[in-house]
Amino acid sequence: MNITTFIIYCVVVTFTPGPSNIVILSSVQHYGAKKAMHYVYGATLAFGLLLAASALLNQFLAGILPGLVKVMQILGSVYMLYLAFQIYKMGSTDTKPVQTATFATGLLMQFVNPKVILFTLTVIPSYVFPYYPSTQASFGFVIMITVIGFLAFTTWVVCGTVFKQFLHKHYRIVNTLMALFLVYSAVMGSGII
Repeated sequence: MNITTFIIYCVVVTFTPGPSNIVILSSVQHYGAKKAMHYVYGATLAFGLLLAASALLNQFLAGILPGLVKVMQILGSVYMLYLAFQIYKMGSTDTKPVQTATFATGLLMQFVNPKVILFTLTVIPSYVFPYYPSTQASFGFVIMITVIGFLAFTTWVVCGTVFKQFLHKHYRIVNTLMALFLVYSAVMGSGII
């Protein structure tokens, strides 16, 4: 296995915009970096749990994957549409209709996020098992990928903090764009298109 290619793949998948990263950016804008980190901790735990489940239950999951992915696509899309609506209706930092920057929200979002589900269910069987079939190696990769995911989430918190002034100044446009990106993610993740 080319470890460099593997790491680049993990970095690209985790750092690129997706539902969780958009919620993190919005959370930093409205609640600050400290609150957004609660979301990050929940998202990271769920990400690691999904990777571990993939490593442990690879054969079993391969058999039910088509049905599981369809259910996750539908649930995830509905949840993302709900989050898009919440982000869209947020005002400036004075208005906080729904707290999206919680540990529980971060945890839940990963379990219904089609991007995360597909990545975690395929990365270990596709990249790791053909070259490192042992349980110890699998869990070493699970830890490494989870750390990469945590770094990606934290990077979005840092970017949100750095650009907070800009985000506050243009909150209506930013909220609308983030909501539209989530709607796009929901539609694309639903499997409809």
